[in-house]
Amino acid sequence: MDSAESTATCTGDRRRVLFFPLPYQGHINPMFQLAGLLHSHGFAVTVFHTHFNAPDASLHPDYDFVPVPDGGALPAADSPDDTVQATVEHIFALNRACEAPFQERLAAVLEDDPAGGVAVACLVADAHLLTLLDVARGLGVPTLALRTGSAACFRCFTAFPMLCDKGYLPLPAQDTSQLDTPVIELPPYRVGDLPAASIPAAAHGRTREVLRRAVTAVAASSGLILNTFDALEHAELAALRRDIAVPVFDVGPLHLLSPAPAATAASASSLLRPDRGCLDWLDAQAPASVLYVSFGSIASVSAADLVEAAWGIAGSGRPFLWALRPGLVRGGAPPLPSQPPPLPKGFDAATRGRGAVVAWAPQEEVLAHDAVGALWTHCGWNSTLEAACAGVPMLCRPCFGDQRGNARYVDHVWRVGVELDGGEIERGNVAAAIEMVMGAGEPGAGLRRRALELKRRAAESIDDGGSSALNVNMLVNLIQSL
Repeated sequence: MDSAESTATCTGDRRRVLFFPLPYQGHINPMFQLAGLLHSHGFAVTVFHTHFNAPDASLHPDYDFVPVPDGGALPAADSPDDTVQATVEHIFALNRACEAPFQERLAAVLEDDPAGGVAVACLVADAHLLTLLDVARGLGVPTLALRTGSAACFRCFTAFPMLCDKGYLPLPAQDTSQLDTPVIELPPYRVGDLPAASIPAAAHGRTREVLRRAVTAVAASSGLILNTFDALEHAELAALRRDIAVPVFDVGPLHLLSPAPAATAASASSLLRPDRGCLDWLDAQAPASVLYVSFGSIASVSAADLVEAAWGIAGSGRPFLWALRPGLVRGGAPPLPSQPPPLPKGFDAATRGRGAVVAWAPQEEVLAHDAVGALWTHCGWNSTLEAACAGVPMLCRPCFGDQRGNARYVDHVWRVGVELDGGEIERGNVAAAIEMVMGAGEPGAGLRRRALELKRRAAESIDDGGSSALNVNMLVNLIQSL
């Protein structure tokens, strides 16, 4: 793809694209990757953002930034289920609090831009920011909706009324008997894999509403942008194109299309400072020997699960790199900003010489390193996609939301990883699963073979003539026409 030249610059008619991410790490990263991609095609970039998890404007000197007051609402959760409910309520609160100040600031941007000769083309906003997308359309600004999860996950959003009408959801409290029931209309999902399966019945109405609003945001927009690629989700993308009336642009993997080097792009949009010293440690390890462990930027575990995970890793005998971020453990004393939660007594002695623990790692570079042989992941979409594109097999321990569905695809459809059994983590199961993924025989060899095939197909998708490259060109042309 030609990233330096673009339709915009070639015609001399430069346009400005506005962006508004949902202020969570897993939503910020793909939004900034998309901004970088469109900037490389000649578009000027303006980023609206909340005060909560505000980006560092100094790391993006070519962009304009517009802060939008968010009312100071913060999500709070003490369990995985609480995390989903807190996030749902935070999304509602952000939409309410930002509506009036966003309208004021967007109007000011629209007044200023014609004088500067750079007309606004559109707003690209997270699909969960329906109110702000409505504000933009009310001011005459076309909109595009970015969904930062998989195509399969958004199909669940669109199918949510059907899932409720047919009795799949909501699940009765404490009833686990239906979790393995196949969702006939959405293979390969089981009921327990659905994004809202773990939501208590009392919170079901609010969850249904937040998903309905995301679907409405997409339907009212000029197009849906997805961070995925055709070879990964061909059937799911085809189904979405049948089910919704707006164009669908699968332009992923965005982290591979970003014009900036991985180190620069990832650090610039990260809310946590990565410890790059771990790359030097990886340089000293044998090829494909290291288990990389990361549970993402929001997912949390109990203190008991952390202990069992640690002793399972120790018992595997494998070298490991563990991104053990502050705040990972639920219910513990608040850690210092850069201090990981404490590991069990005796763990350091048991693993001395074959492990490295950091608060946060430069994940894209870690996964691309020859020494990494597997990823133990919470199965957030960004981590899942990055591992698939790096050809790294996965050990899956999903926590909430779309993570269970992502794990189902990793284990059952793409067959590039295995899922740890649900319930509490147990050290013996952890050690056995690590050996299953990283062992020399089967199934590890098959997992690695299929993971490398996914890596090849991801690279093909962004080459000239590849599916994602073509979708990027179509997206650029659409924005120019708005």
